[in-house]
Amino acid sequence: MRVGFGCTVLAKGLNHGGVDGIGSYTNELGRSLSATKAADLIPVSFGVPINGNFPLSDSGINVLPRFAPMAAISAVTPFAFFGNENLRRQIDVFHATDHLVPKFSGFPVVATLMDAIPLSHPQWVRVRLAKLKGRLWQRSARWADHILTISEYSKSDIVKYFGISPDKITVTPLGVDERYFERIDPARKAEILKQYGLPERFYLFVGTLQPRKNVERLLDAHEMLPLNLQKEIPLVIVGRAGWGCEALVARLENAALSGRIVWLKYLPDESVRALLQTALALVFPSLYEGFGLPVVEAFASGLPVIASDTTALPEVTLDAALLINPLDAGAISDAMRQMAEVSGMARKFAEAGERRARQLTWAACAAKTLDVYRKIL
Repeated sequence: MRVGFGCTVLAKGLNHGGVDGIGSYTNELGRSLSATKAADLIPVSFGVPINGNFPLSDSGINVLPRFAPMAAISAVTPFAFFGNENLRRQIDVFHATDHLVPKFSGFPVVATLMDAIPLSHPQWVRVRLAKLKGRLWQRSARWADHILTISEYSKSDIVKYFGISPDKITVTPLGVDERYFERIDPARKAEILKQYGLPERFYLFVGTLQPRKNVERLLDAHEMLPLNLQKEIPLVIVGRAGWGCEALVARLENAALSGRIVWLKYLPDESVRALLQTALALVFPSLYEGFGLPVVEAFASGLPVIASDTTALPEVTLDAALLINPLDAGAISDAMRQMAEVSGMARKFAEAGERRARQLTWAACAAKTLDVYRKIL
């Protein structure tokens, strides 16, 4: 199959030196699809050329005009996006991997929607003209012939907030890259810990700082621990400042003076994996996740996980994580204390987590995605 593959968000990330979230999904799925030899990917970007080599194609990327103006025109006219006729000669199906769903004709369109957060929780989204963009997103999503999403929870939200029939939505759970199962040499891990001034035991959070990640309450929970535990097992936050986190940033900077909180804004991949393989537990009290990939990456790293009992996280973790109410700082703190003090608990959850991670692969995600391509063709 010749697959037009939406790569706008991935191209932006590559150009700015940091690929995460949707960009990582596009890259990992694209690599796995190519590995099957069943799909020939033709990368397409809306308004973003690639600077340097592109990982999914030796021939570069097809650059069409910017998405927003074309979507606005197509929403109020019968016209398809510019470039439709040229693509029709090159591809059999188009996959919008990154929420930028075009109006095309002459070939089917598959779209991946990770979640419905801008519609279900607009207070967690910082965009200009948010209501207008939300309505345009609803409209453009309906241009797709079929929707992929990453959990049953996200599917239910998409049905509710987009008004799309469940029959048109297929769940394709995310995978975890094999590199997370590979153990870093102990001497190298010790070097990395020394580089960042970290002890041998610490609690870890990984994720961009934004309101739904609930980091303020995580700090409250750590402060509720007995003082000796706070000193012995600091809380390490790995994640750049997003939006709506000015007060949190100030608090992190002040708390760092005590030595009980460490904020590492951005780390290279090897350093993140070293921390995942060293920490006492990943503490992930997010208020909303369509999937929660950092949890599965922690599982693969052999790290026990404390996670929220809400949205998609129970579905993704099954019985492999210690689940807590993310609105209750006391419950989060108690789980952190138990993981440190209850004999055998950390090992139990580490072993269960690794078994769960083995079930979630990019190869499986790619196979289910190919099944959808075949179905709509």
